[in-house]
Amino acid sequence: MTAPTSLEAGLRCRCPRCGEGPLFAGFLTMAPSCESCGLDFSFADPADGPAFFAMTGVGILVIAVWAWWAVVASPPIWLQILLVFPALIAGCLAVLRPVKAWIVAEQYIHKAEQGRFASLGVHGEGGFAIDRRKAAER
Repeated sequence: MTAPTSLEAGLRCRCPRCGEGPLFAGFLTMAPSCESCGLDFSFADPADGPAFFAMTGVGILVIAVWAWWAVVASPPIWLQILLVFPALIAGCLAVLRPVKAWIVAEQYIHKAEQGRFASLGVHGEGGFAIDRRKAAER
């Protein structure tokens, strides 16, 4: 069994380690672990990244096609609204799962994790630098 590339795992919505087990338990709900290899998916935290990339990519594509069509064909506004909004919604929903799976695969491959300080040292709470002399006076 060879590990899939992040793009392959994303497009197929499969486990980034084995490429076999499903990544999702629902439409966008992550499965707790891979059914095939047992990889724990708790490391994955794509946050709002998939929604941003899906809306941006689909928005640029649909709006570009709409703008060209509006200039060339001059359709009535009701027809434009009737076609453009469903195209935006359907396009975003169609690419959201693969984009989320791709981001999770990238997180797995690059071992992404929450950023943290190695030690607080000269950094106080919140990461602000503290003057050691002033800290000693307190």
